[in-house]
Amino acid sequence: MKIIAYNEINKIAEKLKADGKTIVFTNGCFDILHVGHVRYLQAARELGDCLILGLNSDQSVRTLKGPTRPINQQDDRAEVLSALFAVDYVVIFDQPTAANLVATIKPAIYVKGGDYNIENLPEATIASQYGGQTILIPEVPGRSTSNIIKKMKE
Repeated sequence: MKIIAYNEINKIAEKLKADGKTIVFTNGCFDILHVGHVRYLQAARELGDCLILGLNSDQSVRTLKGPTRPINQQDDRAEVLSALFAVDYVVIFDQPTAANLVATIKPAIYVKGGDYNIENLPEATIASQYGGQTILIPEVPGRSTSNIIKKMKE
């Protein structure tokens, strides 16, 4: 199963590293999957041998996005994401950031969207402390969950 329990992801990461695999890690809400997400995940996966995706839990999404989010529940989001070829593993987390996951997994490469700034990402700070690299992947213009929700309300 590609959806891994939070307390099991460290074992998976250790095995991958022992096998000489380059781990890429990213995280996000991925509430309403769209082409921007798919292109982003494909680009992230191309950076290494394995892509682990940290998925914000429903509670975490509400904290970040407000009481009307997420649109799709965490188990549904995890299942959809785990079905994508680019995604090797999905792990759900409750914290507002994936800093603890980055510290646990210690991926060779931490990836985030181009709408972020490396200096403002706690995950990037942690990655740099153990020698990991942070890469920002450019956004697909006009493609976002917020834009989809806005369009649906029109």
